[in-house]
Amino acid sequence: MISETGQTIFDRMQAGEVIRKEDPGYADFGSAVAQTIRLCVEMNAAAATTDEVRRRLSEITGREIDASTVIFPPFYTNFGRFTALGKNVFINHACSFLDLGGILIEDDVQIGPRVNITSENHPLDPGDRKALILKPVVIKRNAWIGAGATILPGVTVGENAVVAAGAVVSRDVPAGAVVAGVPAKVVKQLI
Repeated sequence: MISETGQTIFDRMQAGEVIRKEDPGYADFGSAVAQTIRLCVEMNAAAATTDEVRRRLSEITGREIDASTVIFPPFYTNFGRFTALGKNVFINHACSFLDLGGILIEDDVQIGPRVNITSENHPLDPGDRKALILKPVVIKRNAWIGAGATILPGVTVGENAVVAAGAVVSRDVPAGAVVAGVPAKVVKQLI
């Protein structure tokens, strides 16, 4: 459904607008999420080879996943169409990407098991809490995200940076830095 401004709800999401249940096209968004969840369940249950995972994830994202990229299932996403994966990316088991605000993973990134990347948040105001606030996440070239880390909306992880296992990243990570903790803080500069 098109809004008064001539945009679909997906256009508005990509523009970073706040999304509410009463917005025109919200039902279209709900249908798309239901389809993506179904496709993820099928991928995680049936994909026996890395080629099959790439093929099915390409269907979910609407972009061909490069042959150099490896994703170990299970892998979860709620939409998928706003996720872009570079070349030679490795994503370990049980990762979850909430990508309505956009997730860009550049070349040569390594992502450990059980990593959560979310580009979605909600307002603090209890009366508006069901609205979605969308901010993109960018993981720059050759970054390494450790097991069980969480990357929050609006964060950019710099080139060659390392996010320690279990860290919760709420602010940008400088290039070549190692961050750890909750909330994550720079503990070392590599480059």
